[in-house]
Amino acid sequence: MATTAVRQPLSRVDARRKVTGTATYSAEHRIEGLLYGVIVNGTVARGTVSRISVDAALGHPGVLRVLTDFGKLQLAHPVDRLAFYGQPIAVVVAETLEAATHGASLVEATYERQDAVTDFDDPDIPSQTPEDEPDYSRGNPAGALASAQVKVDLELTSARENHNPIELPSTIARWQDGRLTLWDKTQWSQGAARTVAGALGIAVTDVRVHNEFLGGGFGSGIQTYDHVVLAAFAAREVDRPVKVVLTRRQFYYGTGFRPASRHRMTLGSTAAGRVSALVYEVRIENARYRTYTDGLTDLPKFLYGVPNTSTAYRITPIDVHSPASMRGPGVVLGNFALETAMDQLAHELAVDPLELRLRNEPTQDEVSQLPFSTRKLRECYETGARRFGWSRRRAKPGSRTDGDLLIGMGMATASYHNNRRDSSARARIHADGTAEVFAASADMGPGTTTSVMQVAADALGLPASAVTFRLGDSSYPTAPLHAAACTMASVGSAAHTTCNALKAEFIRRAVADPNSPLHGANPADVQVRDGQLETSGARDTYRDILRRAGLPSLDITGNWGPGDADSRISTYGYGAVFAEVSVDPLLGLVRVRRIFAAYDVGRVISPKLAHSQAIGGMVGGIGMALLEGTVTDHRDGRIVNASLADYLVPVNADVLDLDAAFINTEDPQGDPIGVKGLGEITIVGVAPAIGNAVFNATGKRLTDLPIRPEALL
Repeated sequence: MATTAVRQPLSRVDARRKVTGTATYSAEHRIEGLLYGVIVNGTVARGTVSRISVDAALGHPGVLRVLTDFGKLQLAHPVDRLAFYGQPIAVVVAETLEAATHGASLVEATYERQDAVTDFDDPDIPSQTPEDEPDYSRGNPAGALASAQVKVDLELTSARENHNPIELPSTIARWQDGRLTLWDKTQWSQGAARTVAGALGIAVTDVRVHNEFLGGGFGSGIQTYDHVVLAAFAAREVDRPVKVVLTRRQFYYGTGFRPASRHRMTLGSTAAGRVSALVYEVRIENARYRTYTDGLTDLPKFLYGVPNTSTAYRITPIDVHSPASMRGPGVVLGNFALETAMDQLAHELAVDPLELRLRNEPTQDEVSQLPFSTRKLRECYETGARRFGWSRRRAKPGSRTDGDLLIGMGMATASYHNNRRDSSARARIHADGTAEVFAASADMGPGTTTSVMQVAADALGLPASAVTFRLGDSSYPTAPLHAAACTMASVGSAAHTTCNALKAEFIRRAVADPNSPLHGANPADVQVRDGQLETSGARDTYRDILRRAGLPSLDITGNWGPGDADSRISTYGYGAVFAEVSVDPLLGLVRVRRIFAAYDVGRVISPKLAHSQAIGGMVGGIGMALLEGTVTDHRDGRIVNASLADYLVPVNADVLDLDAAFINTEDPQGDPIGVKGLGEITIVGVAPAIGNAVFNATGKRLTDLPIRPEALL
């Protein structure tokens, strides 16, 4: 099949709307009769509300209602008691945002406090083994470790991280004739519809969710949090549309976060650098009311060919909001532990860190015992090392300087499972020759609207300018959550399959139509380019086929799913990340000079958007390595730095030189368009690459994230 749109560096089709302000985000929709809701948050981590006074708020001009009884709502946490600091205790509804905000400040509550624990390092809180993360073992890890010639044993920590996209969580809720419409900042419109319907006790068919534009997400919009349900609840109670937008501070209290973690990584090796044993133990913070787990142990037991491996995953339930997925969930932290230990082992062995990884490349997936669909990791190492200039690295830590600065280079491997999920799409060709494709997906920034359009255009044999991908509506055909790096492989494959089916239907109609120039032709011989169907010099068009049939359009709905592929193959994306840092030994300041990464992510649909994704992941990794950390006051569970003035994220001055390359490959065993997920993997290797570069610069092995200046003084 000739491709004309896929692999082309097209600009985002919605770019002009976004930069000119005509793209409408959830909070910006103009709804007649709109009221404003402001949530009042509880100020204890554990207890009950013994008394709540709303009279002053109700007396404030413009305030219409103060809702405090949530007893009939089915929320993720208890509604009869407080399970975390910031849990909603009231919603003030008013004619203006200013009135609602001031009214919320006038609500007074008293509490019956219970002893709360918000520090998951509290020795009195026992840890648990989650049901979906059982202990894993292969071979004889204890015996292999005891007999290993070289050992590395590291304890590592990471701070809690909060999401900080530009767009704040926002919802507009409107009821009409018993049906609910939501304009919501969600990464999963159909998941939001189900959650809200369940919380309110209504049929999911009575809920429609719009989310065409999202101003970033990073996982913060996967789950449907209290503010969404409360907006719908308030709108039903007052019988008018209600908008709820969280403040930045409420964002930290009211949604999930990347949980803090504690790790112990032990490696055993031969003197020749063959890793013979790996023992990994990890513990993360959790809420008491709900269990959250992610893929922390995935890469330690998978990435290298270690015959004797064990992992143990533990959670510590405390009085906090439940954690949630954040870019590279779990995998990014497990990989930090693994790749830091691998770098330390390379140092102990006096082996180049890249060479050590090459010596431990597996021949199959050691966990599933399945063959790899594709694993171009060696090519990633080679390309990354050459483009980065890895050969200029000095093995002895602290031996390279630039004036008063210490200079270091580090690298790390990255990987992420190629997630694919069942998805559907509807494709339609209009009488004017243009086409539309519909799916209930979302686009929080990676360019899904553009890349799916490219796939659809090539499948239909149309120029990209003639195809529009419609998303952001729960009434569209089923799509998975816009997360876990599964969108392109899933929705893109559904669009590809459906568009090919629609093209085949046009071909069938043409060859069966006595009035068509293609009448009687073999359908397999018909090619479609620029909307023209042709074979052996005869031509027909989508337009003419519809005109002769008297149809304004023709559409087909199709489905795609991975089926049993994961029982036959192991399909992952891979990457090699290289970083150079400078360290000021007098101030302890680390600056990332440059990062280069090479990725095997299958077929790259849109090179420009893929490069943008890679850079974005690197920025997030810089934040994780050097800046980001949520601070909690353990006296009451309050987040101390719940603002962008106090919670540090990278700015332009922190991201001087970021670049990436992609190995030219496809993964047709994973999905029909040959792609692998890109959104998550781009952050996975960044923090350990930076940490390993800091070690190369200073000789100090830092194992706590973020790396703080005081640790280098």
